[in-house]
Amino acid sequence: MPRFATTFSNPVLWEDHPDLDVFRVGDVFYYSSSTFAYSPGAPVLKSYDLVNWEPVSHSVPELNFGAKYNLNGSAAAYVKGIWASSLRYRASNDMFYWIGCIESSKTYIWTAPGNGAAKNRGEVSNWAWTSHPPINSCYYDCGLFIDDDDTMYVAYGNTRIQVAQLSADGLSQVKSQQVYTSNDTIEGSRMYKINGVYYIFVTRPADAEIVLKSNSPFGPYQSRTLVSRINGPLANAGFAHQGGIVNTPDNKWYYVAFMDSYPGGRIPVVAPLTWTADGWPQLVTATGGGWGSTYPMPVQTNKTVKSPVGIDEFKDAQLSHEWEWNHNPDKTKWRLASGGGLILQAADVTTDLFAARNTLTHRIVGPKSTGTFRLDVAKMQDGDRVGAVLFRDRSAYIGVHRDGNSSTIVMVNNLSLLEGTWTTSAKGTVAARGPTVVLGGSADVWLRIQADITPAFGTSQERTSTFSYSTDGVHFTALGPAFSMTSSWRYFTGYRYGVFNYATKALGGEVRVKSFAMQLVE
Repeated sequence: MPRFATTFSNPVLWEDHPDLDVFRVGDVFYYSSSTFAYSPGAPVLKSYDLVNWEPVSHSVPELNFGAKYNLNGSAAAYVKGIWASSLRYRASNDMFYWIGCIESSKTYIWTAPGNGAAKNRGEVSNWAWTSHPPINSCYYDCGLFIDDDDTMYVAYGNTRIQVAQLSADGLSQVKSQQVYTSNDTIEGSRMYKINGVYYIFVTRPADAEIVLKSNSPFGPYQSRTLVSRINGPLANAGFAHQGGIVNTPDNKWYYVAFMDSYPGGRIPVVAPLTWTADGWPQLVTATGGGWGSTYPMPVQTNKTVKSPVGIDEFKDAQLSHEWEWNHNPDKTKWRLASGGGLILQAADVTTDLFAARNTLTHRIVGPKSTGTFRLDVAKMQDGDRVGAVLFRDRSAYIGVHRDGNSSTIVMVNNLSLLEGTWTTSAKGTVAARGPTVVLGGSADVWLRIQADITPAFGTSQERTSTFSYSTDGVHFTALGPAFSMTSSWRYFTGYRYGVFNYATKALGGEVRVKSFAMQLVE
């Protein structure tokens, strides 16, 4: 038996991590992706082999883009926020830079010291992000690049690709120039310099990747297609496209893209690259010309990362970076308890889950898994609504409704946002009622969602999820009908597990989330 795995399977991470940017510092690969209105934003994942990934930070700890990202009052920011952004490490000043255009307006910048990342083979001991004044231009779908002479550039644009040169500190613009115009829509720029040649990788959404090549950062650029409408490793999913390229420590190159795999979202796939004699990349395909379902392992290493499945008992000093709130949270209404557990106080008086602050979400691992929340609901008050939600623009949940002195387990479906405006169009209907929760010194209930996010993109099929509850953590009882998830791409983000607590009458109630467990289902 070999000591290490010799092959890997696609997708490498069956979770929603779209619009990815990928690079390497020493032995560590880093990955950044979109989060829209979820907060904190722009997660940073690390890997030692390009296959196994763990979230380690968020480049945007708080969405400082305007009041609607706080979800207070009538304004919400669903489907706005962080789209295709970029993250890079600058060795000259040991600094990570995140950059992204928000709402086609300004470009925001956050930085974090690398704590000697270049000297530590890419390892970062602590992440401390700082925001900077935005640039008053939109670097749409941008890719940050640091040249050999330490000059910083940003490639960006839609159809008309531009390159901006940044100031010496990387925080303002020196100049910008259009470098390429396409007859097709292209976007998602990622810029590189390899063997003295400049490359800009762009996507033709949502089915191709185009490579632009030049001897100067400002062109002129030639173009060649890297992939176009090639079959992917999963049925009922989109074509692999967008993303970026990265090399291993022994200089083998890989293309990391994503596949539209709704209802789960957009998930990453990896394939090796070769290079022609005149410097053009070529994808290594499977027999028949498709994206391979398996390839040789990019890196053999004994370094490991945390598994995406398991249990979180909220015992650390801060939330793990697997978690993101539905918008910026009200920090006064949640805390991590001494000894473990997450205290969620009701943050809003509302009858609308989508308008309620402090819904805490977690990506779903596919193709099938369960997410189980253990909740102590003893301190709920009259009118409070608590539960485990399958969260997207069409949602359902299993929860506990407190009315008067009675707390009842319920399954609620048909919650929805109106496509386009992303305002609430339906607040949900109680589809089934379970038993009454007996309140005492503590009142623990386990609420479980079993989600099937096997791709159904571009089909008429609807994947379903089921809901169940337990009062002992061992025996679970199904409640309510199976819920049909949408596989539309228009909300962009895939389904997530979530936990919430809001009031319909008055603030003051709270719940304690004792644990969350996510496990794969055969």
